[in-house]
Amino acid sequence: MIKGISITFFCFALPVRRFVRTGGLSALLMCAATVWALPSAAVSNPVSGIAVIYPDVVEPYRSVFVQIISGIEEKARGRVVTVAVGAEANAAELNDSLHRQGIKVVIALGRQGMKAASLLDRNIGVVVGGVLAAPNNEVRNMQVNILSPDPALLFSRLKGMMPKVRRVFVVYDPRQNEWMIRLAKNAARTHGMELEAYEAQDLRSAMHAYQDIFATADRRQDALWLPQDSTTVEESTVLPLVLQESWARNLAVFSSNSMHVRRGALFSLYPDNVELGRRLTVSALALLASGAGDAAGMAPLREVLIAVNLRTAKHLGIDAGHAQGFDMTFPER
Repeated sequence: MIKGISITFFCFALPVRRFVRTGGLSALLMCAATVWALPSAAVSNPVSGIAVIYPDVVEPYRSVFVQIISGIEEKARGRVVTVAVGAEANAAELNDSLHRQGIKVVIALGRQGMKAASLLDRNIGVVVGGVLAAPNNEVRNMQVNILSPDPALLFSRLKGMMPKVRRVFVVYDPRQNEWMIRLAKNAARTHGMELEAYEAQDLRSAMHAYQDIFATADRRQDALWLPQDSTTVEESTVLPLVLQESWARNLAVFSSNSMHVRRGALFSLYPDNVELGRRLTVSALALLASGAGDAAGMAPLREVLIAVNLRTAKHLGIDAGHAQGFDMTFPER
């Protein structure tokens, strides 16, 4: 019997029940929460060479993983092994169990799923989903699907809501988001915009950067993007000041973190759990078929839903009357 794996994951404070209903994964994986020790791993019937490693957690958290797995099973036509891991898993036993069942590729969900998968034999391919970040030394030969939305999708939505925007400001910590900013610069050019990026590796330099932005921004054609970045979008000090100042100056702020919409950001994109599961399966099937699959490294979230703050939209003079096109709106109706 496989022993469990200790699960610790991170999520913001958006009520989990509401986020589960709307398909969001971020509420589960973006707030400080620790799951207590759980029973030994439960393994489904083996059939296809693909396994899913996910946390064995109770409701309402389990529903989020159930949605992702339903997308995986739908795309794989049900032919997957599911392994629910609890506390203190034994890597050797996990490897032996997967080998006995003919597993060639693992879809690892969440930070601890990724950690467990990193201990597997090298001849088992790994596709990771549902993590906020992955240090380069942990990625090895894995494709890691980050929860932060693709900047191209964010900028497309921004243009749809504010066609006159020509410049986007962002403050980022290169230790966390250098790769994302490279994607964002290309995406901005594609959408006819300029990305003006400020580097900051501590709170003080981040605040100075925001002060410079507010001093020069033109609300008629500029916007401010808040990435997933614990340094430059620190929740207790930086974020409230940035949102307050942007409101006073009528400067549009959009975010990679859907919780910021509740607090006043104009909009954000968040995971569509079922579609995310399907996407992970496409990568796993490619890896299973060819041994190559998608390139190793990090990839942004492209399976998204949209959350919009209607009060902020009205404040900025944006016509958000077609709220039926939004998946989540604030204030809640």
